[in-house]
Amino acid sequence: MQPTRYTPELIEKYSNKGLWDSLTLSHYWDINAEKYPEQEAVVDSRGRFTWRQAKDWIDRAALSMIDLGIGRDEVVAIQLPNFNELAMLRVALEKAGILYSPLLRSLRQTEMEYILRYLDAVAIVIPSRYADFDHFKMVQDLKPKLPNLKHILVVGDEVPDKATRLNRLMREKHLNTKSAGILESRRHKATEVSLIGHTSGTTGMPKFVEFSPCARLVAGHGIARLCNLTNKDIVAALGPASGGPNNCGYFGAPVAGSKLTMLEVFQAKPALELIQKERVTVACVSPAHLAMMLAEPDFNQYNLKSLRFLFSAGAPLTYELGRESEQRFGCPVLNCLGAVDCGGLISTYPDSTQDERLLTVGKPFASTELKLVDEKGKEVAPGEVGEILLGGPSCAGGYFKDPAATWQSWTKDGWFKMGDLGRLDSKGNLVMVGRKKDLIIRGGQNIYPLEVENLLHAHPKVAGVAIVGMPDTVMGEKACAFVVPKPGQTFNFEDMISFLKKQKIASYKLPERLEIIDKIPLAAEQKPDKKALRATIAEKLKAEGRDVPPIIAK
Repeated sequence: MQPTRYTPELIEKYSNKGLWDSLTLSHYWDINAEKYPEQEAVVDSRGRFTWRQAKDWIDRAALSMIDLGIGRDEVVAIQLPNFNELAMLRVALEKAGILYSPLLRSLRQTEMEYILRYLDAVAIVIPSRYADFDHFKMVQDLKPKLPNLKHILVVGDEVPDKATRLNRLMREKHLNTKSAGILESRRHKATEVSLIGHTSGTTGMPKFVEFSPCARLVAGHGIARLCNLTNKDIVAALGPASGGPNNCGYFGAPVAGSKLTMLEVFQAKPALELIQKERVTVACVSPAHLAMMLAEPDFNQYNLKSLRFLFSAGAPLTYELGRESEQRFGCPVLNCLGAVDCGGLISTYPDSTQDERLLTVGKPFASTELKLVDEKGKEVAPGEVGEILLGGPSCAGGYFKDPAATWQSWTKDGWFKMGDLGRLDSKGNLVMVGRKKDLIIRGGQNIYPLEVENLLHAHPKVAGVAIVGMPDTVMGEKACAFVVPKPGQTFNFEDMISFLKKQKIASYKLPERLEIIDKIPLAAEQKPDKKALRATIAEKLKAEGRDVPPIIAK
């Protein structure tokens, strides 16, 4: 299947530049099985696979999927925690020429019915139960509404009667002299769609993003160079597979022969235990993960000296959180900007100064192209705020089965409109200003929530903060701050205002309401869900009898 945006001219352009070649992700797993057969490739809390063992598992899984009658470019959905099978199925399905679509573990009936129908998924891979949730029952209840869903494949030992145990299916499949030829004839080509990611869906149901092996490998090679990965490194995937931080593990690690170790579901204490036990050298995290680990009371009891880098993506990193992370973890934080929709990456570098690492998201890498434009699409001058546009060979191929959405988000000459606002500093580093849709317009004056959030994060009583617009009949919008106090601390409106006034910011930027909450809700398990917070404050205003205008969709 050809990606929506890929034309013969585009393929020729990046191939002639040596940025795309014929190799795919599965080729690198094969290469590592030859070069490092007895070294560990992938590890979770349930088991460990060497590169040789992983190749055997992958080949048998690929042939088993073919034997089930799953056709080339049909979709298999994967809803698993960060299990070994999650990483290896990505490779197996590429070898079988079957589209792989990883889904967030937290999605439930409403989202799953929409997604499986939209994708026309013919199979789904799930645990029977996980964390007290019955995944099998959910899928079984949905199955009558999904006539194309033919196979429910279950990972683990607990397998209901109407499901197929994945490992049993594979044990019945024996490799022979014809196996390699079958897989080579089915394997996805480098410029074909092999992976369908999905957005977090914070503005409604998710969109689905086409990725080719050549694009993902450009990103993988870029990350491997950025982190100077070798086969001696251990990369930890601490967040969900469908999130951005784990590109380092899923695509950077294999091209370098590094070991991938995975945390099934993020919790602070198990994450710290994993880093210590496996002697992790590069940990893939979101800022929310960093904050939770730093808040762990037993943090100082863990030996984290093996860490070389923390690779942070998925949400903005505040200066205070980044500085505390570098101090306490004892290694640099590489601050990265990307988006599932796009695939292009911008990052700080190991040799960046601390201020560059923590106050900016750095510069484009992996041949990513960057420009900032105004509302009319004209490039802004250095130092001015503009919308961030990214392009280049690591970018996605478009939206799956949705050319209209593709060309709404992408320009015809290959630029993706991020929806983020930023400016370039004097050294060419990108400084994030905030999400375009999060911009608060108070009486005609622009408030960028990220600026105020960064200031409040420095307050000694504040553990977390998110600022959203709340509707107002006079000003249109005003700023409301949702704050999570640090354990044992109290925080009130006067604390907030007096602290911000000392920072000498304009008075119109001051939040005009404070809501104390236990935790910031997260979208895609890694970034603040501001849509939910906007709905929360609107409901509170209505309950208080305020005369407020309706929420404007953002």
